[in-house]
Amino acid sequence: MNLNPQLLALLTAAAWGIGGYFEKKGLHLGGLSPQVGITIRTAVALVVLGIVSFPQWKTIPQAGPKALTMMVIGGGVVAGSLGMLCYYAAIKGAPLSQVMPIAFTSPLFGVLMGVILGGEVLTAKTIIGMLLTIVGIIVLTI
Repeated sequence: MNLNPQLLALLTAAAWGIGGYFEKKGLHLGGLSPQVGITIRTAVALVVLGIVSFPQWKTIPQAGPKALTMMVIGGGVVAGSLGMLCYYAAIKGAPLSQVMPIAFTSPLFGVLMGVILGGEVLTAKTIIGMLLTIVGIIVLTI
């Protein structure tokens, strides 16, 4: 897919927002636990992503153990497991309109990690954008 990265980010946000609505409805309609929701989402995503990414699997060995360890711990354990467990527990216990704006502060944490650990430059534009995001989240959740 050769789309503009900003458009892809917007499509990501729309998919997560729309999907989150249906996930919460499904959890409540079925009386399901957050863990069941995570398992269903992950199983479906694994199948779809496995099919889409199959041609690239041959590149995994060239990544090396350090890269794979970072992906497993950061992506799998922290983001995938811990993040999803917290998200599903939150949407089960509170209105989606309050949970999602807070949960989607993840770009703020990503920027901070990039600045602190990745050597990215913190600009006035980035700081203003982060502050506007925080103000918007406060407005949406109170």
